[in-house]
Amino acid sequence: MGRGSAEHVHTIVEAAKLAFADREAWYGDPRHADVPLDTLLSGSYTDRRRALLGDTASPSLRPGAPDGRVPRIPDATGAPLSHRDPAWLTQLDDGIPAVVRLTQAGGDTCCVTAADAVGNLVVATPSGGWLKSSPVIPGLGFPLGTRGQMAWLVEDHPNSLAPGKRPRTTLSPTLVLRDGCPHMAFGTPGGDQQDQWTLNFFLNHVHFGVPLAEAIEVPTFHTDHVPSSFTPRRSHPLTVIAEPGLTPEALAELRRRGHMITTAPANSLGKVCATAFTSDGLVTAAASSRGHQARAAAS
Repeated sequence: MGRGSAEHVHTIVEAAKLAFADREAWYGDPRHADVPLDTLLSGSYTDRRRALLGDTASPSLRPGAPDGRVPRIPDATGAPLSHRDPAWLTQLDDGIPAVVRLTQAGGDTCCVTAADAVGNLVVATPSGGWLKSSPVIPGLGFPLGTRGQMAWLVEDHPNSLAPGKRPRTTLSPTLVLRDGCPHMAFGTPGGDQQDQWTLNFFLNHVHFGVPLAEAIEVPTFHTDHVPSSFTPRRSHPLTVIAEPGLTPEALAELRRRGHMITTAPANSLGKVCATAFTSDGLVTAAASSRGHQARAAAS
């Protein structure tokens, strides 16, 4: 597949939809739920899921049945928002929490990666302090954690709310090994888009041979097909959000295949940063210019 071709974008989007469908049905805190992790990660299960990838965009959410289990995705349709709803709900309609500015300083999810001279790597993606979407509990005086939104208020689901139970989360700082040794660390802010933007960067670098910094800057894309992890869990089936950069021919072919394409402003999707070791043992790093917030430094 050519990078940025219709076949390339279509395959990644359709595979992401299948993976996220499994997330909705099966992911949860393994200390509290029986998550079929070995099967979900097995080659045979992946082969069965891969066989579902067709030539046209699927309009459905299609979780698998690992070990013959019946998948369950709670209903997230909900009632349409109205002008009487709290403003923070309206702001959350795109699936990313709104940020309240109490001072001149703003805040959001961030990501940091680091490497040292002896081969250690670390990546962290702190998140979870949006006050507008984390109301204070009456009588207790502290707010709900933003990530707590991701737990379902239904019984008998792997991700149901329970005391001491962690919700499944969108945070996905990533470590890559080469021949069993730490090789690369990367991540990005972005809610449900984190896995998609970092995957695009990783494929650009590993499969298409684009240098680290350039791989981060390649125009990217994602789908909002699956229910958002954030209240009110809206979904936009068949959507593909893409920065400018795909050719008119690729866009036309994607639309022919059933994708609903929305063009985002240039350099607006993702803020990937990455640290890696080169083949000769040097440290290399790169940070996206999107948002004018990222930096790469060495000492």
